Amino acid sequence: MHEMTLAVSVLQIVEDAAQREGLRRVRAVWLEIGQLSSVEPEAMRFCFDAAARDSVAAGARMEIVTTAGADWCSECAETVALGELGAA
Repeated sequence: MHEMTLAVSVLQIVEDAAQREGLRRVRAVWLEIGQLSSVEPEAMRFCFDAAARDSVAAGARMEIVTTAGADWCSECAETVALGELGAA
């Protein structure tokens, strides 16, 4: 489950930011996850909750925003929407 590795990395970023800003508690974490990233949002929430125990983010709500996939079209020199890998 690669979500646990990602969750631990996100927690480190949150803890670093909290320390830098002098915060004792984080109540919410907003995270963008790309539609084509192969990251399951519910698994990410579960892993973050587990990783955040006994940390500044213990009990924090994780808000996940899913972003659309995109690719660069070399023919038209524009970014185009991509619904699945290899679909461009």
